[in-house]
Amino acid sequence: MKTYADKEHRWINKRIKKDQIKKYLVDGKNFIDEQEIYSTLEKNKEPRPEYIRRLLQKSLRIENLTLEEAAALIAVEDPQLLDEMKKTAFEVKKKVYDNRIVTFAPLYLGNYCVNNCLYCGFKAENTEAQRKVLNPEEIRKEVEALAGKIGHKRLIVVYGEHPHNDVDYIKESIQAIYDVKIKTRKGYGNIRRVNVNAPPFSIEDLKEISSVGIGTYQVFQETYHRETYNKVHPVNTIKGNYDWRLYSMHRAFEAGIDDVGIGVLFGLYDWRFDLLALVKHSLELEARFGIGPHTVSFPRLEPALNANMKEYEKYRVSDEDFKKIILVLRLAIPHVGMIITAREPADIRGESIDLGVTQMDASSKIGVGSYQKEEKEQVQEKQQFILGDTRSLDELICEFVDKGHITSFCTAGYRCGRTGKCIMDLLRKGEEGKFCKLNAIITFREWLDDFASEKTRKKAESIIKKEIAEVKEKYPKVFELFQDYYERTKQGERDLYI
Repeated sequence: MKTYADKEHRWINKRIKKDQIKKYLVDGKNFIDEQEIYSTLEKNKEPRPEYIRRLLQKSLRIENLTLEEAAALIAVEDPQLLDEMKKTAFEVKKKVYDNRIVTFAPLYLGNYCVNNCLYCGFKAENTEAQRKVLNPEEIRKEVEALAGKIGHKRLIVVYGEHPHNDVDYIKESIQAIYDVKIKTRKGYGNIRRVNVNAPPFSIEDLKEISSVGIGTYQVFQETYHRETYNKVHPVNTIKGNYDWRLYSMHRAFEAGIDDVGIGVLFGLYDWRFDLLALVKHSLELEARFGIGPHTVSFPRLEPALNANMKEYEKYRVSDEDFKKIILVLRLAIPHVGMIITAREPADIRGESIDLGVTQMDASSKIGVGSYQKEEKEQVQEKQQFILGDTRSLDELICEFVDKGHITSFCTAGYRCGRTGKCIMDLLRKGEEGKFCKLNAIITFREWLDDFASEKTRKKAESIIKKEIAEVKEKYPKVFELFQDYYERTKQGERDLYI
């Protein structure tokens, strides 16, 4: 009789499809040329102010910057030029995304893992970690808390790499999330977009996962520096295969998933190298498939159970360097959605909006099963890392309103086919706003009536009026339809979108 360990071993051995790495290589090499990145940083370390200003104009035209141009922005130290970069980044974000902020919540469905990433609380050999995989009933309860009490409309679901979280489980769990509908104050709550943060899969498996209607598929390279990657991801694990992970998005596009998210875990290696490599990844996808990433994430390394943080002190990213990372990404890949998570403290998250961030999570809990239990304290044995911002969605939205931002719960574009190349083209032309602005107001009205505290709702009325006035002025041809949907939403209808 085979033991579970035998089954696990066979499962691991079947995961990596070598032919689905080799097909993308050029002359046997991947697209991350470390020497190119180092030399590009070196050659552009003293950019002239007039050159930087030309690059800012290019960003304002919503054009990608080259690797050399991004390296020049990284090198800027002059306070006046940095101030100009910040102002331009805000204008770029406003041009592409207006004053909308998208919110979501992370939902960890399991924390078993066959990998042994040295910095992660979920690593396989961490015997102190409390392991769990949610069953359908537990998933339902988590979603009822998220969609029925807090008011989230979109999630990022997180899976460990383990037989417990195989393709069948992922499909079943996503369908279970979509199936939940729960009564609220005036209407009902449900999750309308499930983004997936999962391990790399084969093209065949990705086609299966795509069939249940996922949103963005995220895989972060963690670090693009191969020596560091090999050091923190043991070679006898699946994640120890650098190229298998690197080409995750290539396989996703081939599988028909045209909405992808990439990212780096900053703090494992020199942030300048990894930032330029992240830009290179985006440029590679667009050159190969005509579609870049829809979102980019830039989490910083945080303390985790039995992770020796002293090992990473050399590459710790300061707050000022972290803000420059955000700034350069907004200017180098101007169309992209930028996600800052609750890993970061509240003050940094607040500043990040003016630097170009477009998405944030709130009311976040990253212990498996933590939402239904309404756990208030963070439990290290249950979590992958420690959160820096534990504010509620209502508190975050109230802050957004104070700063003149509207919160969007819209998921219409993904259900209307405005994804992939279509969304990229609309974003670059500044035309996605004619859909997003209208739908943001409608969904914000929905959330305010169903979930907001009295304080937040009262504050938000003024920004709603302002947004409606702008719609009437900018989009008169659709204003009548918009007004009809808005009034019907006030009366209790839900999930209306243009």
